[in-house]
Amino acid sequence: MENQLKNLQTAALKALEGIKDEKSLKDLEVQYLGRKGKLTEILRGLKNLPDEKKPMMGQLSNKTKATLEEALAQKLTALAKGKLEKELSGEFFDTTIPGTAREIGHIHPLCQVQEEVERIFYQMGFAIADGPEVESEYYNFEGLNISKDHPARDMQDTFFIANKEHKDSSHRAGGHGRMVLRTHTSPVQVRMLEKYGAPTRVIIPGRVFRNEATDASHEHTFNQVEGLLIDKDISMGHLKGVMAEFLTRLFGKPVKVRFRPGYFPFVEPGLELDFSCLLCEGTGKKEDCPCRVCKKTGWVEFMGAGMTHEKVLEAGGVDPKKYQGWAFGFGLTRLTMMRHGITDIRLLASGDLRFSRQF
Repeated sequence: MENQLKNLQTAALKALEGIKDEKSLKDLEVQYLGRKGKLTEILRGLKNLPDEKKPMMGQLSNKTKATLEEALAQKLTALAKGKLEKELSGEFFDTTIPGTAREIGHIHPLCQVQEEVERIFYQMGFAIADGPEVESEYYNFEGLNISKDHPARDMQDTFFIANKEHKDSSHRAGGHGRMVLRTHTSPVQVRMLEKYGAPTRVIIPGRVFRNEATDASHEHTFNQVEGLLIDKDISMGHLKGVMAEFLTRLFGKPVKVRFRPGYFPFVEPGLELDFSCLLCEGTGKKEDCPCRVCKKTGWVEFMGAGMTHEKVLEAGGVDPKKYQGWAFGFGLTRLTMMRHGITDIRLLASGDLRFSRQF
């Protein structure tokens, strides 16, 4: 058997010298090392050898196989190199020319700001929630203390889904009313309270839809962030502290906030929250020039907020005598425009790469 293995190795290496292409090389590999190859035939005779010779013959067989595999690999490399040289020999090829660069996309500026907002609130202990964009009238209006004849509905001229009604009758006879593209992310407040109860601490970013006359500052589809904190012994002082900390982290510099009276059906009392202008640093001036952002007031209008109305807590199955809290909502689209100095809201959804490549 030892002579058989030596003769096989010699024959295979000699045959390898005459190989000129990869197909012939593959055929030679199968001929000698395949499952039915010549080496396999020789190894079948191992069982007939005396026990004292089997270890030595096994080692020699492995050595022969390893030698042939290495020789085949070297031949394959040589053939590939020769093929490339042959292809390049017919024409000039400048190896210093840079390769074709593939353009890689990046996250949309609106999504960049949303990710940053989510990260900051998550660090402050808030969960991130989502909800359906097609809502029922109950969750979008009535569960938020906006009844059918409430004038607040006039401010949210809505997109209703034709011939589509919510069939769940768990809250009132006749179901939840018609289905509508949600006009704010506030409906998720009730859904979160129904599912998880109190205490809860959550923000809800997402798209909302309103029948707007489109111009540089108005769009029918835009993004909001809703916030909700319900617990025992919660006051507006907590809201002011949370928002001052959020805006300071977001803009990377100290930011002050102030409250003004405001009305929203789902909070009582309601308020508007402003923050100090970042350009004039709250002075209303910048190098003795009027500040256009805050209109020389030193404050920038930011969002609506207030203490969560008892009706909303009751709609979510929470006892208003035991728990209280606050809610807020601000425009993520507007925040993105302020952050990057974008002057036309329509650019964000235009799909124009000249715009998005800037961020």
